[in-house]
Amino acid sequence: MNKEHLFIFRLIHRIFIVVFSLSLFGCSSFTAGNFFSHYSAQNEEMHQSLVRGDYSDAQSSLDADGAGPILSNLEKGRLALLNKETDESQRFFEQGDNALKEQQQKAVISLSEEAGSLAALSVNDNLTSYVPADYEVGFLHLYMALNYLDKNNFNDALVELRRANIVQKKAKDIREESLKNEQETLSENGVSPSIGSVLANYPGSSNTLSAIQNGYLFFLSGLIYEATRNVNDAYIDYNRALAVAPDNQVVIDAVIRCAEQLDMKDDLVLLRKKYKNRFTHIKNSHKARVIIIREQGVVKAMKSWKQSLPIIDSRSHSVIYSLALPYYDNLGNDHNSGYPVTLNSKVIDENVITDVNHMAAYALRERIVSTIVRQVMRLVIKDQVRRELAKDNELASIMVSVWNTFTEQPDTRSWLSLPGMVTTAEKMVSPGEQHIQIGTRSYDFNVQEGRTVLVWVSQQGSGTVIWHKKLGRL
Repeated sequence: MNKEHLFIFRLIHRIFIVVFSLSLFGCSSFTAGNFFSHYSAQNEEMHQSLVRGDYSDAQSSLDADGAGPILSNLEKGRLALLNKETDESQRFFEQGDNALKEQQQKAVISLSEEAGSLAALSVNDNLTSYVPADYEVGFLHLYMALNYLDKNNFNDALVELRRANIVQKKAKDIREESLKNEQETLSENGVSPSIGSVLANYPGSSNTLSAIQNGYLFFLSGLIYEATRNVNDAYIDYNRALAVAPDNQVVIDAVIRCAEQLDMKDDLVLLRKKYKNRFTHIKNSHKARVIIIREQGVVKAMKSWKQSLPIIDSRSHSVIYSLALPYYDNLGNDHNSGYPVTLNSKVIDENVITDVNHMAAYALRERIVSTIVRQVMRLVIKDQVRRELAKDNELASIMVSVWNTFTEQPDTRSWLSLPGMVTTAEKMVSPGEQHIQIGTRSYDFNVQEGRTVLVWVSQQGSGTVIWHKKLGRL
């Protein structure tokens, strides 16, 4: 073996030792998939199965080995819920919740976390621990609440929804200071990138309140409060839902209904002035009410977006790097609309209460600057290693360049099994047997005079999950 081959062999050997040593720290993100691919690509089969409504296939094709204990349990819990495995679903969600608590309670960086940070700085962001977005944490508590509600455990359902509301309040605080700190981090390291040139072209998203807060969560919370005769708290959460979805007819009715019960005279004047004749007043006490919450479709998966970025290094040299960033495409073109819902052979009107795609896109937009900062730092370090190697061995420099190209992967981790959007509907019906039809799926239930029933539906492609719950009197 000549000197050149010996040098290359030693270089590859050292890279292998470093990677293997880092994996010993127990970080679940150290997988071959996370080195040379990204989460959306690894779970494309699962995502497409879910889009078709094949829940069992989606469950069996989930590749969550490198996702970590939080994201993997979120995915498993959601898929188990769709497969009607309520106990398994709750167990996975609780494991994810415990892993999240452990992550949030860490006062100092552990050895494994530091190893993950070092690996991410030299390979890609997929080797860091996954920190779920606020909207994902909200959905975790929402689904735990739904599992409790399915078993008639209203008290524990409300506990989870209160926890979710804390997350919602936190999500409302825009993190402007963090953007300034991240820009200063680059300057302190002698790097001046034109991040503005990237953001100017980066696929955008809505920045409205509906992209930050979850009307679905607020509305469900209001329903359970109302069902437990806590009209005051129901009114508060219905109002929060109204702020997110001001044109949702079911929410409008709920707010005005509670305002009348609480005799909120000043509020009623403003509400009736704004909504005029849009309030559906219950005049016939011999009727019954059916409220439908329907999840539709599947949230979009992130894709890889390439963008050139000019960087001026500490030597005042201008270098063009290629960034691999995650992004969402065609957010406004696919609303995941499914089959119409018929109640007793009549199509019902549905109003969107939550657009999960826009929530996901906004969460990504919030963290994209920090993502760019980390990737710029990583590219600079990689290039420094390549230039140092080039002084002694050109072939080794080329090999490092190839390694850098293949390992530079976007961080597309997100909760892929969430719905694309959520709608609500409400109908006054004659008491007795009721019949719902969604595509080829039919469902029958009974509602008594003067009572309210919640029908929960999750529909993806040809797959539909449906159950109902009695909530109490009108």
